[in-house]
Amino acid sequence: MLKKLGYTADVVENGKEAVEAVDNESYELIFMDCQMPILDGYEATKIIRKFDGEKSSISIVAMTANVMMGDREKCLDAGMNDYIPKPLRPDALAEVLDRYLVDRKEGDTKRDAA
Repeated sequence: MLKKLGYTADVVENGKEAVEAVDNESYELIFMDCQMPILDGYEATKIIRKFDGEKSSISIVAMTANVMMGDREKCLDAGMNDYIPKPLRPDALAEVLDRYLVDRKEGDTKRDAA
């Protein structure tokens, strides 16, 4: 879906790799799966929020199948900026991208992670 919308993405296998990717690369937006092995998305987000400089304020959007009452608040309490439920709908994904990547110009590519 991201590719069809003109974006590139780095994909990781677990929360530990997500933290390492953010530490080693520059991202404008992170899609964080909440249910990952080794380190879940909540803990990975808390670690990223402790980074020095701009990396600590990267927009992080939770991607989760957890859609029960209180799940959105749990994501926000962990330091995530927003929440998008699975299964992903293309229109909802595009809306989140537009919200957090407002400076995107035609032909530019943006990087998303995790």
